[in-house]
Amino acid sequence: MRTLQGIPASPGIASGPAFVFLDDEEPMIPRYAVTGRELDGEWDRFVVAVGKAKDDVKAMRDRATREMGQEHAAIFDAHLLMLDDPEVHDAIEVSLRSSLLNIEWIVFQYEQAIVQRLEGLGDPVLQERSVDVHDITKRILNHLMLKERFSLADLASDVVLIAKNLLPSDMISMNRQRVKAIVMDAGGKTSHTAILARAFEIPAVLGLGGGARSIKNDDVVIVDGTTGDVRVEPDVQTFERYGRLRERMAERELDLASIAEMPATTLDGKDVLIQANIEVPEETESVLRHGATGIGLFRSEFLFLQPGRAPSEEAQYAAYSRVLESMAGLPVTIRTLDVGGDKVVPDLSVFEEKNPLLGWRAIRYCLSDMDLFQSQLRALLRASVHGDARIMFPMISGPVELDQAIAALEVAKLECRKRHQAFREDLPVGIMIEVPSAALIADILATRVDFFSIGTNDLIQYTIAVDRGNEKVAYLHEPFHPAVLRLIKRVIDDGHAAGIPVSMCGEMASDPFAAVVLLGLGLDAFSMSAVSVPDVKRTIRSISFAEAQTVALEALRLTSHQETETFLARRLADRVFRSE
Repeated sequence: MRTLQGIPASPGIASGPAFVFLDDEEPMIPRYAVTGRELDGEWDRFVVAVGKAKDDVKAMRDRATREMGQEHAAIFDAHLLMLDDPEVHDAIEVSLRSSLLNIEWIVFQYEQAIVQRLEGLGDPVLQERSVDVHDITKRILNHLMLKERFSLADLASDVVLIAKNLLPSDMISMNRQRVKAIVMDAGGKTSHTAILARAFEIPAVLGLGGGARSIKNDDVVIVDGTTGDVRVEPDVQTFERYGRLRERMAERELDLASIAEMPATTLDGKDVLIQANIEVPEETESVLRHGATGIGLFRSEFLFLQPGRAPSEEAQYAAYSRVLESMAGLPVTIRTLDVGGDKVVPDLSVFEEKNPLLGWRAIRYCLSDMDLFQSQLRALLRASVHGDARIMFPMISGPVELDQAIAALEVAKLECRKRHQAFREDLPVGIMIEVPSAALIADILATRVDFFSIGTNDLIQYTIAVDRGNEKVAYLHEPFHPAVLRLIKRVIDDGHAAGIPVSMCGEMASDPFAAVVLLGLGLDAFSMSAVSVPDVKRTIRSISFAEAQTVALEALRLTSHQETETFLARRLADRVFRSE
């Protein structure tokens, strides 16, 4: 048995025979000289191949639109723009006529130069853009070389899909009923593969950095998308252990499924709002199925992760409206664009910085690109008439930034009125509390907004000064650190003193032990991944608000996260069970 470790990109456990998808291997590209009289014929071959590639992409776009909505079809709109780009055509023609080499080699060399340039920038998301360049180039080369490309739509049996990389078209077209899990050398949590795997609820481990190459066709593979573990040719004991784990998870899911429809009400009658975080519109079905009563965080970045130009106002309006309509009147909080730091988006001018997590990101970036910000704000305003929408600004560090963001929203409202575009006049506006400075002046900020949402992923990292992506210090990223608990209490108390609700959309909200403490501190709403909703709801239904308050007071008194974790495990073990 071999154990590989990667990035847990989509939760769940699955096993099956490996299907090694070799379509990402470079084909043998012919290279030979051509005469001047043959150049026109070579160019004609290129034009025909581009036309056929465009037909392929249009068919993919139409399927994506039918099955997944316009926002995912935008991937292929961008591919069509690349295929039609006159600068690309001119560069290839100039190279063809100057080198007197066959068109396959010219196209291949052009792709290599573009990909090398993108990957040399050292930006993982711009490197992701190179995948799209590779996708369209491969289509052209396949038509030039009369090579049929295997489609993952043709899978006829259940498999664990193994690849160096997967192109956007591969993910859209694959037979999702047959792909039980995905293992990939490339990619991270913000890659196309990760986003779509979560939307499709397919367990995925990415970023193995070459480890996937050791897996061969028909090897038995167990994938744990929650921990990032991949077991290749497991021994009998390991297979049986994961089998028992899957059985327990299935039993647990049945147990939790019965809770999904129940209200999140404590034993002494306090109602708690349990919502879900989403990244793509397709997740709304999972949100409703798992019993969430709204969306507490809709990350709008997914639209901007598509290659090509930034999404238009109309494309954003369609995506936001679709989510609001799918939620049928339940509240939906949409966060404005949060880029920069570890979420650099292609085609936006977020340059490499020495310390990006403390740099030009989130609301800071949006306030510096007012055209882009206004386009998003108008789309959000217009979509607000399709459901119970709320707007939330990320990474507010003080009142000046907040006032500027609110002023920008007022400008967007004026523009919508000029265009006679309807929007909800009383649309609630809130902010994420994820910077310690904001937590410390929550009383000031609370007078300017309608709600707070605590983003613990960043709040913990900034409070403890720990990069959660750095494995050397990741152990310090502790939600039960006394400083973190005290900041959370301060934010909740200041919000309530100003008469506004306080929610949490960070990962801490999905931990049942933390949920008891947060409930006792007075948190009004919890938002988490949809699959975590029944677990947290079960915990809340098992305890009284009075007891939760007692637990929270004791947790605040303790002096280390170890003490707090030990206390919670001892006090709540009989009522709380966490994810395996």
